[in-house]
Amino acid sequence: MPAPAYLDHAASSPLRPEAFDALVTHLPLEGNPSALHVAGQRARRALEEARERLAAAVGAAPGDVVFTSGGSEADSIALIGGMRARRQQGRTRCLVSAVEHPAVLGMLQRGAEALPVTRDGVIDVDRALESIDGDVGVVSVMAVNNETGICQPLADLCAAALGHDAWVHTDAVQALGHVPVDFRASGVDMMSLSAHKVGGPVGIGALLVRRSVTPAMVGLGGGQERDIRSGTGAVALAAAFAAAAATATESLEAETVRLGGMQARIMAVSRELGGDVSTALAEHAPHITNVTFAGTRANDLLFLLDQAGVYASVGSACRAGVHQPSEVLLAMGRTSDEAAATLRFSTGHSTTDADIARLEEVLPTALRQARAAF
Repeated sequence: MPAPAYLDHAASSPLRPEAFDALVTHLPLEGNPSALHVAGQRARRALEEARERLAAAVGAAPGDVVFTSGGSEADSIALIGGMRARRQQGRTRCLVSAVEHPAVLGMLQRGAEALPVTRDGVIDVDRALESIDGDVGVVSVMAVNNETGICQPLADLCAAALGHDAWVHTDAVQALGHVPVDFRASGVDMMSLSAHKVGGPVGIGALLVRRSVTPAMVGLGGGQERDIRSGTGAVALAAAFAAAAATATESLEAETVRLGGMQARIMAVSRELGGDVSTALAEHAPHITNVTFAGTRANDLLFLLDQAGVYASVGSACRAGVHQPSEVLLAMGRTSDEAAATLRFSTGHSTTDADIARLEEVLPTALRQARAAF
């Protein structure tokens, strides 16, 4: 059997060679970057060089970069820490879109309000603007949805939030390396990033925070990251993250064309087989394709594809392996049956034409078997 076709980059993208080299180079580095001796200073220099390189890749200042353990922690700091700070200023409301990552949607259990989206998965801008007032502390809307690939209209929201002095956060984990990311030009106050979604290592991410904004610390410790996040700096991970981000952004234009061509092929074969391609309904990133195959259970189809050497997913991989109908698709007006029949194919830097050809080859048989078992 040919090598498996890995089409689950939105869950985790294989380590880029540049990130691997940076990781191996920096792992032997001794010294705590907060220590004052020469070894500590050497480690601090490497950490700050990684901070500068990451900042340059995403249109930020080095001082904007707060390293975290990943995108989920970055989201948590932005929302929990952001609202703790804003409540001290008399702001009591938090608004999050209904199609966010679980790390943001969790704020609904803490009193946040959900901003509705259209059936296309795009935030209802008019209703969102009506919801923003002087009591709003933080508004969070993701740049690119992790299940559908839909891009959100952040500019309008930022303008409205600015008029009411509300902080705007965006989860840009799926945007980095796939659509242009420019923190300074975006208008947002905080932006979450994750290394392993762009070919960096697991265990490192960043929250970009404008200098005029200071969320409260969520955890205890020494406040090493701008008194916003504590913990000994992970030098090797930071260097590998910066290398992956720099490589991804430097090749963005060509990669957008390459992945867009693959996405068109995935859409075409899916439609030929009766799939409903929701990715095509609005502006979308080139690496995520969301398809509903009526008359199937997505879990069945996922298993059959896996047996045939194609690795896809049934949506977000952020719920400890437990698959339930996607909250994102339900928020878009899909029925439970439609949500339970939906797969996500996601490509990335290591995806080849042969991988897409493999999907085109095995999908008809897998789909036929899944429908027969339904």
